[in-house]
Amino acid sequence: MKCLVIFGLIVAILASIAGYGYLLFTDLTRPLPRPEFKDDTYWGPGDGKNYKPDTKIYDFVVDVPQAEIDDLRQQLNRTLKLTEPLDGIAFEYGFNTNALAQFVEYWREKYLTKWDERQNYLNSLKQYKTEIQGLKIHYIHERVSEEVAAKKNVYPLLLLHGWPGSVREFYDFIPMLVKDQNITDNAFEVVAPSLVGYGWSDAATRVGFNAAEMATVMRNLMLRLGHKKFFIQGGDWGSIIGSNLATLYPDNVLGYHSNMCIMNTPLSILKGIYTHYYPDKVLKSRMFHDHHVGIWEQYQELLVESGYFHIQATKPDTIGAALSSSPVALAAYILEKFQTCTSPSLKQDFGAMVTIFGLEAVLDNLMIYYLNNAATTAARFYAENTSKTYRDLQLERVQTDVPMGCCRFRFDLPAASEWQLKDKFTNIKHSMYFQHGSHFAAMEMPSMLYNDFTTFVQKVGLQTE
Repeated sequence: MKCLVIFGLIVAILASIAGYGYLLFTDLTRPLPRPEFKDDTYWGPGDGKNYKPDTKIYDFVVDVPQAEIDDLRQQLNRTLKLTEPLDGIAFEYGFNTNALAQFVEYWREKYLTKWDERQNYLNSLKQYKTEIQGLKIHYIHERVSEEVAAKKNVYPLLLLHGWPGSVREFYDFIPMLVKDQNITDNAFEVVAPSLVGYGWSDAATRVGFNAAEMATVMRNLMLRLGHKKFFIQGGDWGSIIGSNLATLYPDNVLGYHSNMCIMNTPLSILKGIYTHYYPDKVLKSRMFHDHHVGIWEQYQELLVESGYFHIQATKPDTIGAALSSSPVALAAYILEKFQTCTSPSLKQDFGAMVTIFGLEAVLDNLMIYYLNNAATTAARFYAENTSKTYRDLQLERVQTDVPMGCCRFRFDLPAASEWQLKDKFTNIKHSMYFQHGSHFAAMEMPSMLYNDFTTFVQKVGLQTE
């Protein structure tokens, strides 16, 4: 009898544990309702009590005083106090100081001496500024020609960059989108903003400006320009901002296309582990295995390469002060990310950035950070997006029926499978894998990104309204 009582107690305890585990699992994996979200928060200077919005749109031209360029050259001409790399080390310890010295010399003696040419290039796309929620937002706005408009379905497109990128990433991509291309019946009116705190856009003046707030500003920018419905394309932070926008404001989004499809919900993590061990049960082709198998090695590599994330998420003003005080430090910090985001076979190669991106493109991007003193304000975005306020929104667990497309480049961050994505995106129209390419797809492989994006739009199957 005593044994039966003990057995009954054990069964009851195990059943309680199992029941609690089931309830906990259900609570952690069930979809959440869309939160109420304020869409007109004031982020400009002061308290905004007497704020009167300026809804005008102003032309913008990059016009840097020559004195500022001369000052930069003088800073770059100072004797570099760099430590020699260890014997046999290329970029394993960070950006190689011998390569940095050569880079600084090219920046000073070649690039800056033709600044007028680079500035004209940056001005080759039409740019504007307008005030949204107290912040002056800079954006590129390229429209199709009348000839293209007569032949193609034309849709508005919001194009979103991330860190340490800028609108410079899109200078090869945008012309493809607005021109008459034989492979598609569609063309696009492109709006590519500098994110808040990046490039020539103002930075928020108070704590709390996270990806959901960024999504709101970007949506309100599109409304200001007369676009009530539009497509979104983004990578890096642009992907997360685009996802937030499609979640919070689905009625404004025709479709959302990402080249950094990540999911970090508890259920997605479990599915990722399962896919690692049983890929044939989840993936449609063995050609996709390399993107999802080897998850532990991928996360180990992510840990090695994400030190910057922890610094910017915890002490952005400290690293920002160091980078703002020295153009050489800014170069080392940003270029190291571009060097890493080439490919595993090239990231220890001294010519990798030239081969993949081109030196002028990388320097243009670096200049945008330097000229706007954006190191600190851009880094703060990491702190806001790891804050409790943003985490509590749990937007990754809020479903959206906006048409979604995903393209995965082989050497980008570990991507989510379609099985993982469908827990959030209930209307996946397009899912693609590439065996090449890395994080900065619009810079590295603009044609491939263009083909994938237009394929997604074709699958959405809209007609011009």
